[in-house]
Amino acid sequence: MSSPSYVVCGCKSWNRKVFDEQIKSLPGTWRFIGKKEELKKELLEKLKPRFIFFLHWSWKVPPEIFTAFECINFHMADVPYGRGGSPLQNLILRGHKTTKLSALRMTDALDAGPVYLKKEMSLAGTAQEILARSSELAARMIGHIIRELPEPKEQEGNPMTFERRTPEQSRIPAGLSQEALYDFIRMLDGEGYPPAFLEYEGLRYEFRKAVLYNGRLEAQITALPLSASSS
Repeated sequence: MSSPSYVVCGCKSWNRKVFDEQIKSLPGTWRFIGKKEELKKELLEKLKPRFIFFLHWSWKVPPEIFTAFECINFHMADVPYGRGGSPLQNLILRGHKTTKLSALRMTDALDAGPVYLKKEMSLAGTAQEILARSSELAARMIGHIIRELPEPKEQEGNPMTFERRTPEQSRIPAGLSQEALYDFIRMLDGEGYPPAFLEYEGLRYEFRKAVLYNGRLEAQITALPLSASSS
């Protein structure tokens, strides 16, 4: 009897890292897909995956794929609370220190599918650190799912949906406390995210690597001409 086949989709560097270091050594035959154009029904029909796992995927998955294959995506919220876009930033802005990583069956309704598994997760650190942590936790959850084959359960409760944030919303608001400013900088400090910024007298100041200690907030600041930052 041949070993089961699985596919993992992820478009970020930390997704590939966790696949190479942890996931591909799990039982079964594994394939990684990192680009939108690689996710083709014809390829999947050849691979015949038992599950397709989506760690971090920036594109809409065609219905012809999630209706033909059992697709599981990982969402950084305790659904039905926190469905929708930018969960990391929306959770931190609302004062959450922890969340749950939810493994959901993909359906045509965003983040509304039945839940296979949830695991507690810290929201400490930069966006980059949180996203890497979520991939490592997802790897452990994948191991549990392929071993235990849990039956997904419908979500319970009233949904609360987050709105996807825009680049302009990375502008630092006036009147933030020191701790709120620290949270604002760190929640945007990650690969692919527009960093926290201010504009003043023709320059755009971008903030990264925030540290809060002993009553001090320190951050790395990059100053760019507004013409260069908008090009």
